[in-house]
Amino acid sequence: IDEIEALSSIYGEDWCVVDEDEKIYCIKINDSLDRPKWTLCLQVILPPGYPAAEPPIYQLNAPWLRGQDYMELANSLEEIYVQNLGESILYLWVEKIREVLIEKAQSSDPEPDIKKTSEEVEEDDGDDFLLDYQPIQEDPIKMLNYITSESQEVDEELPSIHHGNPITDRRSTFQAHLAPVVTPRQVKRVLEKLYENKKIASATHNIYAYRIYCEDKQTFLQDCEDDGETAAGGRLLHLMQILNVHNVLVVVSRWYGGILLGPDRFKHINNCARNVLVE
Repeated sequence: IDEIEALSSIYGEDWCVVDEDEKIYCIKINDSLDRPKWTLCLQVILPPGYPAAEPPIYQLNAPWLRGQDYMELANSLEEIYVQNLGESILYLWVEKIREVLIEKAQSSDPEPDIKKTSEEVEEDDGDDFLLDYQPIQEDPIKMLNYITSESQEVDEELPSIHHGNPITDRRSTFQAHLAPVVTPRQVKRVLEKLYENKKIASATHNIYAYRIYCEDKQTFLQDCEDDGETAAGGRLLHLMQILNVHNVLVVVSRWYGGILLGPDRFKHINNCARNVLVE
């Protein structure tokens, strides 16, 4: 409550209460008070365990924000959360976003074209690797909210598996795979199907995480696997919690190329996962 009152007083009209009971808020952030060129809206939902045990659930909304810009900004917010576990972080998030907007205003980036919409898809010029990159055709919201009650037979079916666009850095390659799941049995079936592919089975690490929403108990069934890459599964699950996705399994395969990447490997794992979730 103290944090909300402080933010309301600091940001004035730019602070908007969307739903007081559900603790949903929206903050309009500009690069400049006088003649703003770059604007972004940060929408947050504060879960019951915030700030002690749960991160805010957030959305970044701006017509120009997509691709690499989105990933870099989201990574920055996640780093702030991890560095300040258990503390109130909304002010830090807002000021980090403002800092990014000011940098864009001062750089040679052209002003955003407000006619563009987030539905535009950037051309990808990466070469094919391993499995064909197939943009998911279904409505992603519908897919990520795949509910068991829609079909009792869904448990017996192998869910469709989608493969993300690979990222290669210093001879290491990362690729994410995604499937809608509503039971642990489906998770097992998808993993078995993926491991039938010799290339995936030979990966140095196959890191995965899944979140399944149990409607009857109104709780999440979730788990993760590092597969030898310490803490990678937990970071992947944390990303999925922040993005508030559920009824989905994400697997990130990494083929090690002989050169140590340090912390960059976690960035690539998360970026691969985020890309396939957004697709």
